[in-house]
Amino acid sequence: MPKMNTLDWVALILVIVGGLNWGLVGLLDFDLVAAIFGPMSAISRVVYMLVGASAVYMLVKAAMGNKAKTA
Repeated sequence: MPKMNTLDWVALILVIVGGLNWGLVGLLDFDLVAAIFGPMSAISRVVYMLVGASAVYMLVKAAMGNKAKTA
C-alpha cells in the first residue's frame, strides 16, 4: 500500500464524514451537516462540495493505482 500524503488523508476523512452523514440520513432521516451548519447554508454547501470532490479524487486515485498495478 503506497504511503498516503496529506491530501489523501483529508480526502479520506471527508469521504468518511460524507458516508456517515448519508448513513444517518438513510437510517434516521437526520442530516448532521445541516444540523451543524444550517440547512443548505453556504458552509453546508461547501462541505457537501468538498465531500463530493474528495470522492472523485479518491476514485481517480484508485483507478490510477489499479492501472499502475496491471501495467
